[in-house]
Amino acid sequence: MELGTTDQSAAKKFYTDLFGWTVEDFPMGPSEFYSMFRLDGKDAAAGYTLRKDQLDMGVPPHWMLYIATADVDASARRAVDLGGTVLMPPFDVMDAGRMAVVKDPTGAVFSLWQGKRNAGVGAKNIDGAFCWADLITKDVARAREFYSNLCGWSLEKGEHDSSGYLHIKNADEFIGGMPPAEQVPPNITPHWQLYFQTSDCDRSVEKAERGGAKVYFGPMSMENVGRFAVVADPQGAVFSVFQSARK
Repeated sequence: MELGTTDQSAAKKFYTDLFGWTVEDFPMGPSEFYSMFRLDGKDAAAGYTLRKDQLDMGVPPHWMLYIATADVDASARRAVDLGGTVLMPPFDVMDAGRMAVVKDPTGAVFSLWQGKRNAGVGAKNIDGAFCWADLITKDVARAREFYSNLCGWSLEKGEHDSSGYLHIKNADEFIGGMPPAEQVPPNITPHWQLYFQTSDCDRSVEKAERGGAKVYFGPMSMENVGRFAVVADPQGAVFSVFQSARK
């Protein structure tokens, strides 16, 4: 999970205050650095300052989803065959891994990651850890076809869920979902919405607001699921916090 922001120092303070992350910075040049966010010594996310060329193209502050693959070059070629667009061809990130940036056929952007020294996120099942991802798009059928063929995911409705929400399952693990098209606000740009775990959604939202965040939605409860909210950090990157109903 990678944050692209316009104020890296301010973002570090916001997220360390909100989620209890610690930060280790790695120099990328004379005045640039890459930030690794950690929980209990395990990687939770990363962040960097958006480059001038990205800003010139209108790229806003955002959270980027990374999807693991055993062969990023093959996956990038497959994404194109399935109707996607490779925005950044595969390249090595020193000895950490190899990556590519892809836009799916509906317009949502994500990255492919072939881990080497860095396999990816290690922090799980604790407050502040990534826990879920929703694909927000109007073209649910096209997205379902693309990701099932690219990633081998199954995208199915819940057995007792009449909402039309599709659950994304990777092997035996549920990892995300897709709301039905009619629940997607008009004129919204297709994107992956990342969720971070909290044991107290309302308190996390209040803390985020005190840190300068804007609340777009919630907190709202879903029966037998949990409580969540959609928030934008002070620089404008949007994410969600989620409190599970499961004890």
